[in-house]
Amino acid sequence: MKDLFGKAILDFQTNNNPEDLITETSISEADEMSVAYLFRDYNEMPKMEQKALQLAKGKVLDVGCGAGSHSLYLQNERNLDVTSIDISANAIEACQLRGLKKAFVQDVMKIDAESLQHDKYDTILLLMNGAGMCGKLKNISKFLVKLKSLLNEGGQILLDSSDIIYMFDEDEDGGKWIPTDVDYYGEVVFDISYKGEKEEPFNWMYIDYNTLQNAAHANGLQCELILEGEHFDYLAKISV
Repeated sequence: MKDLFGKAILDFQTNNNPEDLITETSISEADEMSVAYLFRDYNEMPKMEQKALQLAKGKVLDVGCGAGSHSLYLQNERNLDVTSIDISANAIEACQLRGLKKAFVQDVMKIDAESLQHDKYDTILLLMNGAGMCGKLKNISKFLVKLKSLLNEGGQILLDSSDIIYMFDEDEDGGKWIPTDVDYYGEVVFDISYKGEKEEPFNWMYIDYNTLQNAAHANGLQCELILEGEHFDYLAKISV
């Protein structure tokens, strides 16, 4: 992994001639993404992210924290104990430069919840479609079981995602044309380019609420719809 997403974040933080990221997926054309958006403050965040930050409580684990904007708000404005993790070393360096006190390069799936180095948490944040990091629907149970193992009694997972069924064409009967080479229509392959370099393509997933709720229930978790957006997006709370 070239960590181009993280490079863009660190370039922006250090004023090293940041450029737009170019993102493309298996179901959408190339699109420019301003890295400045990842540095937004609370007032610039979508309502769904604001709501999640209002609901956060206790010890917080921000998974896939990126540039750390959500963590910074919780640490500085709400005085919560926040641990921020990302697999990107560049992003974590930027988070530390921005003043996050507990930011670490860490894959959430590789945290050993039983070891003394890791606490359990009251809130786990998975914002900006964080559940997508499990890549494919077949991985969702393992992913939820891992997150559950990191929660304190009464803890919660707050995540947002989208139902991307709207992106597929309809046939004459109102059904959708779904590619036959994917197990679930929310699975996509992402390509990212930055400053002329191309990242290795990676799997990502957008999960509709009903599918998420079914997966949560199948793994002994409750799932509650907190907020629905205007464009097939939603915020959910998963709890033990």
